[in-house]
Amino acid sequence: MPEPTRIEDLRAALDQRLFPTVGLWNRLEGRPRTTSFERALRAEVRDPLWMLTRQWQLGEFRGTDAGSPVTATYSVATSVPSRFRPGSGAAEALPTDRPLEVVAERRALPFAFGPDPISFDLRLAIGRRWMKLLGPQLGLKQLRKAYIAKYPIALPDPGVDADTPRTSDLQVWSTLQAVAGRRMDGYALYRHIKVDNGKASDGISASGPARAQLDGLGVRLVAWFDDLFDQPGGDATWDATRLEHRFSVSAAPTGTEKVLTAQEFPGGHLDWHAFSVDPGAPLGGTTPPPAPLNRTVFPAPVRYSGMPLPRWWAVEDGRTNFAGVQPDSTDLAKLVFLEFALVYSNDWYQLPCDLPAGVLASIQGLAVTDVFGQRQWISPAGAGQDEDWQRWSMYTLDTIGTADVPADLSLFLPPTVPKVAEGAPLEEIALIRDENANMVWGVEKTVPLPTGEGRRGSEVVAQILQHRRRFVPAPAADAPRAPIGYQAMSVVPENWVPFLAVHVPGGDRAIRLQRAAMPSVIDGKPVRPHTSLLREGIDAGNPYYVNEEEVPPTGTTLALAYHRTRWYDGSVSVWLGARRGVGRGEGSSGLVFDTLVDTAQP
Repeated sequence: MPEPTRIEDLRAALDQRLFPTVGLWNRLEGRPRTTSFERALRAEVRDPLWMLTRQWQLGEFRGTDAGSPVTATYSVATSVPSRFRPGSGAAEALPTDRPLEVVAERRALPFAFGPDPISFDLRLAIGRRWMKLLGPQLGLKQLRKAYIAKYPIALPDPGVDADTPRTSDLQVWSTLQAVAGRRMDGYALYRHIKVDNGKASDGISASGPARAQLDGLGVRLVAWFDDLFDQPGGDATWDATRLEHRFSVSAAPTGTEKVLTAQEFPGGHLDWHAFSVDPGAPLGGTTPPPAPLNRTVFPAPVRYSGMPLPRWWAVEDGRTNFAGVQPDSTDLAKLVFLEFALVYSNDWYQLPCDLPAGVLASIQGLAVTDVFGQRQWISPAGAGQDEDWQRWSMYTLDTIGTADVPADLSLFLPPTVPKVAEGAPLEEIALIRDENANMVWGVEKTVPLPTGEGRRGSEVVAQILQHRRRFVPAPAADAPRAPIGYQAMSVVPENWVPFLAVHVPGGDRAIRLQRAAMPSVIDGKPVRPHTSLLREGIDAGNPYYVNEEEVPPTGTTLALAYHRTRWYDGSVSVWLGARRGVGRGEGSSGLVFDTLVDTAQP
């Protein structure tokens, strides 16, 4: 290794540039006098010049010609949704005395499956309420017998096959035995007044003033039950072919009506992401918006727990160890978070903007004044065309369709509640794919009893089969004539409802699922579903179809239960609603055709 050149005259060498070398240093290090580097790494505050060089090294002396915001002035136009349309039904006024979940999920209470009455718990509750309304002043003993005779609860006959749904279960049978002839069917009276436009005194022997008083109490009974349960006055939002809710609301934040449609709401928590701007036909009848909200506020820097501080001489809390995060090259979420936290976290500011619940808000403008007194007009980051794949924004609504339209920048705060209490499921169904049989099955895991509570479907079906064998005994089997026998079709539990693939009208390749029926092992008649979710259109004699894409390979689940919540004014809402969930994969019914079985030889 050659010896380094010795410079005799340093000043002359520098002036004449005799020995070119690097003349810029961007790294300064202390020179410790001991073998330990602990004190050198402490960055002790002793040398002001060293502090200035550290600031220069970290780029704190660079000018960006930018100032921090001091004040911000914005204008927000708000409007309360006032119109509601269930699916493809008629538009109606949106109630303001209950959450939107109630209006979106509520469905009519079932009181009969064809000719079979059900929901005896509600029937008895309405009758008990009517007895309390009568009071002793109207001669309760005489009227009690009259109304029980007029609207009786019939005692089912265990010796009749038609009464099997009410006599096969011992609990149901004993309950009906206890109330038959002692309590009245309150729903029959309610239906007579509500649906048939009758009067409570019809068919009751009473004087003129007493009849007028009974008619007034009948109106109170109907109002009480309508207030107890929320039921749709017209069409329901449940789309049975898509297995989800579909509805629309409309508002006019800028004076022009804007329709927001929830195309695929499975039930549960309802928020802004369930809605999309619908450019279709308006609902009409929206209320005019109030005056825009104009405010001047002070922006505040965004802070979060464990955030790295932008200054060198600042003590961090150390609750977040960014050095311990080890993202993979394909872990985009962690990479984006680290870039935001370490590079751009101190560039974000938040502005307070208080909005009431249940409004559609649109920012008309935002002006920011910085520390230099300059005023800048801020445009939305998500502006552009709705179909632009490079556009990205949060908490904004998309537009239905593929038309080249400007992006909607509104913010929707639906009138919803954070918590809803859900009761035990009355009905629970699992739609699964059976690749062995090339079919889709609707397994009724929980079915409602006539008394109103849910019970395991396999147990209910087994009790019904055992009870029906008393009326249709199994035929005597022929003596086996060969070691093997031919079986045309195997047996499937009666709580498994089949769905067959059929062609969509007008399409050669598209298919949909049609509800079918399996023959009963008792008499060979078609087995009817035991749940209202799968009995769609069966009482009216209409077929029931489900879109094929609604049953993925993982399957899907449906549950029907009562829900209860409180509105902001303290009022209570109770409704019966269906919710959709995720399945647990494929299944097998064991259905096979044309098989050979061993026969027992004598």
